[in-house]
Amino acid sequence: MSDIATPAQSYLTQEAYDRLKAELDQLSGEGRTEIAKRIEAAREEGDLKENGGYHAAKEEQGKMEARIRQLTQLLENAKVGEKPADDGIVEPGMVVTVDMFGDDLTFLMGSREIADADLEVYSDKSAMGAAINGKKIGDTVSYQTPNGKTIEVTIKDAKPYAG
Repeated sequence: MSDIATPAQSYLTQEAYDRLKAELDQLSGEGRTEIAKRIEAAREEGDLKENGGYHAAKEEQGKMEARIRQLTQLLENAKVGEKPADDGIVEPGMVVTVDMFGDDLTFLMGSREIADADLEVYSDKSAMGAAINGKKIGDTVSYQTPNGKTIEVTIKDAKPYAG
């Protein structure tokens, strides 16, 4: 069995994995119990057609179940690891700066579940992510966007995400 990432596999730091596992445990345990109680309480109020509390609780239950499925799949397919080496080589878990059209673009390469909302995230499976993965500072690469345009970027920096 090789160590190559499969299309559904995502890199997660141990901290991100632990945080997401705790969220999953909470949602699938006491979260499900709480929403079931709210649905039952609203159901006892009578006519379900015009019961706003019942419909809101059912909608929230649907969103929660979708998040449980998302977290379960992410955690089952996660490649959990230490921060990547600070060697200037682009890989998931790195904060990368590229020169694109003369402007610097800085982003985290990996899963949006790793980072806080302040940092833009590009998947290593995206067109640019796949093109720069494994390249080093100073390399210039071209890749084709989904709409057929060819874009050239130069890697200016690559540091492990500090989280």
